[in-house]
Amino acid sequence: MKKKATILTTAAMAVFLVTAGCSSGQSSKGGESEKKVTLTVSAAASAQDALEEIQTNYEKSHSNVTIQDNFGSSGTLQKQISQGAGADLFFSAAEDKFDTLVNDGDIDKKDSKDLLKNELVLIVPEKNSAHINHLDDLKKDSTEKIALGTPESVPAGQYAKQSLTKLSLWDQVKSKVVYAKDVRQVLSYVETGNVDAGLVYKTDALVSKKVKITDEAPAKTHDPIVYPLGIVKDTKHRKEAEAFYMYLQSKEAMKVFKKYGFTAK
Repeated sequence: MKKKATILTTAAMAVFLVTAGCSSGQSSKGGESEKKVTLTVSAAASAQDALEEIQTNYEKSHSNVTIQDNFGSSGTLQKQISQGAGADLFFSAAEDKFDTLVNDGDIDKKDSKDLLKNELVLIVPEKNSAHINHLDDLKKDSTEKIALGTPESVPAGQYAKQSLTKLSLWDQVKSKVVYAKDVRQVLSYVETGNVDAGLVYKTDALVSKKVKITDEAPAKTHDPIVYPLGIVKDTKHRKEAEAFYMYLQSKEAMKVFKKYGFTAK
């Protein structure tokens, strides 16, 4: 009887160990699938509204992924990444800033895509007390302050300076210019009436009810406004970064971008 009991006990122990092993393996595997990942996206300030809506949609179907944004001027963001700041994706409003990271090896060319296009427009406060209806009106004496992004770091400011120079207006208006750290600050200056006018992307103007568009800078007067997207080579979450990179190119995401005034490249 004792011998039989020993056999049964050994068998029971074996079953327990196998079951425990399976249970442990499933738990470990389940734990991996539930691992929470935070992706940092360094993106041009002009893409903020569209990106926030897209990211909200994405997080609903990817519960293990949280998107953390770092919005700013493309030049500032490029320098941050060059200096080792943590980022998984870079979404620039200028090709030259993006190309700097590609040329320096921070982004692989095969992990990049020219995604969107934008337009440059002249905006004024809703009341338009300076009566600015065309770009030529910027040189009038009644136009005292004009907001632009700092050309060296803000692509919208760079495009604005190019356009005003091409239209032979720059020398006449440069003394009136108030520089801003990014395109959203330009928008804010105009919204609050601290300046008479500003040059921003069309997408920025469309999200505000406090400004109105009175003119558009001809496309031939400035470099093409292209938004490249890329995966930063040093990302610690390659799989998740690739998945979100592909999602931003999807029909669902492009529909949101177009809603905010962007056009596909």
